[in-house]
Amino acid sequence: MKRALISVFHKEGVVEFARELKKLGWEIISTGGTSKILKEAGIDIIEVEDVTNFPEILDGRVKTLNPYIHGGLLYRRDDPSHVKTVEDMNIKPIHMVVNNLYPFEETIKKQGVSHEEVIENIDIGGPSMIRAAAKNYKDVTVIVDPKDYDLVLNELREKGETKLETRRYLARKVFNYTAYYDTLISNYFNDIEGVIFPDKLTLAYKSKEELRYGENPHQKAAFYKEVGKKEGTLAGAVQLHGKELSFNNINDANGCIEILKEFDEPTVVAVKHTNPCGIGSGENLLEAYNKAYECDKVSIFGGIIAANRKVDKDVAERINEIFIEIIIAPSFTDEAIEVLTQKKNIRILKLENIMDKEYKELDVKKVLGGILVQDRDSVLLKDDFQVVTNRKPTEKELEDLLFAWKAAKNVKSNGVIIAKDRATIGIGLGEVNRVWAVENAISRAGDKVKGAVLASDGFFPFTDSIELLAKAGVTAIIQPGGSVKDKEVIEEANKNNIAMIFTGIRHFKH
Repeated sequence: MKRALISVFHKEGVVEFARELKKLGWEIISTGGTSKILKEAGIDIIEVEDVTNFPEILDGRVKTLNPYIHGGLLYRRDDPSHVKTVEDMNIKPIHMVVNNLYPFEETIKKQGVSHEEVIENIDIGGPSMIRAAAKNYKDVTVIVDPKDYDLVLNELREKGETKLETRRYLARKVFNYTAYYDTLISNYFNDIEGVIFPDKLTLAYKSKEELRYGENPHQKAAFYKEVGKKEGTLAGAVQLHGKELSFNNINDANGCIEILKEFDEPTVVAVKHTNPCGIGSGENLLEAYNKAYECDKVSIFGGIIAANRKVDKDVAERINEIFIEIIIAPSFTDEAIEVLTQKKNIRILKLENIMDKEYKELDVKKVLGGILVQDRDSVLLKDDFQVVTNRKPTEKELEDLLFAWKAAKNVKSNGVIIAKDRATIGIGLGEVNRVWAVENAISRAGDKVKGAVLASDGFFPFTDSIELLAKAGVTAIIQPGGSVKDKEVIEEANKNNIAMIFTGIRHFKH
């Protein structure tokens, strides 16, 4: 008679599964809460201590860690010496393990959870048991996911045993599961010890969905969400309308909301290929949208829009005047949804906590042969930023300079933003030298450039950009400073009555 050891924390479907196993002639070993619910369901079971000849001890910390369990799982059925050993020691084979682990992930997510409770939800016996079964998958079936119950039962009904390919598939799931589980634990300890860059870095992500394709149609892709806080991120968004998102949709939409999080006032951000093509802030969302739209009426077509206030009918009607791929907002009025869904292909994403800003996650970039890891660029300005020119910016200029600085923080380097009235009017980005970025921003701003301000994500290495900006009519500049030519740059600004702020902090984005 074949034997299965069943001990699960998440018990959905386990009674039905055990009942079907009994019908197929299996013996069931069980323990703890699983044993209780199986017996209450009228299913005969063998208690683990009747197998181990040893009681559970230490409040259940030790129950399956025993040679009568692990010997029955790990011995090789095709090795005569293994077979003789277990026979001599009266160790009976265990042919199946059904187990899922203590809820460590759910525990660390609980508000105000104590360290003691977290520690008690680190499973020891479970991982040991399922890893043993998975290692010996040639002879042992192991299930950690209730979704696999039907697969196993169907094969047992048809052939009396599971297929080797199925057992290998189930073993793979075990090692994925335990690797993820152990990563959560190691990251928890890194966090409480304040270790950002441990000697051995493990990251835990859970599959959210497979995507239609990657950056290009010939590339495969999937979306994984990080464990922990996901409010205010795309991993927590609810899609209200439209076809599924693609790799580029998610990447661009993420860039959109990252920029949006810089602004507290009613703001709309429009993005194309992860870069902003328009940012506007106003007294209300309609004013903000109009400003973002006016920055670049061409590039916004087919782009992605994010807003930090409820979208109403008036805003929806303006958006619907052009084709937009995705609109993201904390909420929508019923009238706005009715208007927006007139466009079949628009995706509507509701992201209630879109303005949440506190994230401990790392910024990770894949390179050939490794990864680059850094903490997030979460600092906007230092307290000691200073006016370095003879003329100080006016109150109006300062408002626009701070607006432009928030925008420049989130464009690809070399990047500059020309802004006026809390709206981007010229964006120069992704250039290999700063003067080209300045030239492009001036060109895109057109006649609006006169009386505008500029923010630069890095310092000005020469005076040439200042000369161009003065000629165009820019009146104030915010930049990091730190160039060997700072003195000459300041002198050029003074010569043209331009106010200039040095922030002492840069925001390169590559």
